[in-house]
Amino acid sequence: MADQRGAVAFEMPFVYLFMIMALLLPLADIAIAGFQYISAHQALRAFGQSIQYAPPSDFTDTSSWASSALAKADPRFPIPSIQVVCGDANATCSSTNLASPKYYSYTTTVTLAPTVLKSVLCSSGGADPCVYTLPFSERFQ
Repeated sequence: MADQRGAVAFEMPFVYLFMIMALLLPLADIAIAGFQYISAHQALRAFGQSIQYAPPSDFTDTSSWASSALAKADPRFPIPSIQVVCGDANATCSSTNLASPKYYSYTTTVTLAPTVLKSVLCSSGGADPCVYTLPFSERFQ
């Protein structure tokens, strides 16, 4: 009874297992999700900066301009479409609506793959519950 040097060695695997499973893996899930969110937001900002000083020449028909602008997007976070919005009512620019201010509006998606916090970070419904859509708009005129 006087020699109890092995007591800590016997308990340490349980302490390590608890620390890794209860603390470190959930923190890793949150950190990875945060890095993916920040990367997607930065990709949206970089795309906005790349098209900031090259507005469409014709606001009534922006299809050819949009296809060339979308080619500049980051392939890791694709942007499916871009919308040119005129005025404060969030209405698409057309021949009848050329009001100022003018905005670019576009979105991208972020797909998360958590290991431990799936029930917290992912919604319960839908075909792919861990996909989040990030909207972004930027004024250019």
